[in-house]
Amino acid sequence: MDIIAQTVRKEGFFALYKGMASPLLGIAGVNSLLFAAYGVSKRIVSPYPQLSLPETSLAGAMAGAANTILASPVEMFKVRMQGQYGGAQDKRLSAVAREMWSQWGFRKGVMRGYWVTMAREIPAYAGFYTAYEFSKRKFASIYGSELPVWALLASGSTGGIAYWLSCYPLDVIKSRVQLRQTPPIGTPVQYIAHEAKTVLAESGLKGLFSGLTPSLIRSIPAAASTFAAFEITREYLAEFTGV
Repeated sequence: MDIIAQTVRKEGFFALYKGMASPLLGIAGVNSLLFAAYGVSKRIVSPYPQLSLPETSLAGAMAGAANTILASPVEMFKVRMQGQYGGAQDKRLSAVAREMWSQWGFRKGVMRGYWVTMAREIPAYAGFYTAYEFSKRKFASIYGSELPVWALLASGSTGGIAYWLSCYPLDVIKSRVQLRQTPPIGTPVQYIAHEAKTVLAESGLKGLFSGLTPSLIRSIPAAASTFAAFEITREYLAEFTGV
């Protein structure tokens, strides 16, 4: 609440939406890739439509790995926009994108943090889909296969909470890597380990969970609405197309 009050006082109400352009432009592609990758991953993992929860976890992890290709640049630009603090030198998204491209190129600029983003996405979506499917099946055992919308929302919320609980320290490290003035040095394992050691030295173990509460609060409506919209759209398309 203190951060909200300071942000509004210093930068105005719309500063709460800083960095929104990057996910707004990229989220349709990211989610499309994620759901498509999950569908393909399920067919790779098992020929049967109803996966066990461990199989669901594996398919979710595979989908998370595939999703990194779009999630990484979207996250990188979002984090760099949110890392600005209302000064005269603050840049628009287009200026940040040009700067990262001109100074560091595609791999070290636009795709900075790719491997740590993948390290985050794999456990995150393993946890996400496992919790989501577990909740859906529990509701289905009570209400049948035609779940009410509130049950889809609740299942999505459970998945969103599991997402962050499965990966949050890696998200902290990812954000630090993407906010660096210069690209990280060494192999992905080396720079991830270096950032983790730096966080532990500066803030202790709690530093790896800094910001977890607002992330969990955010995930409840975000994941709930995403998955409810997905399920409702899928049912409509199945009825409309017969596929």
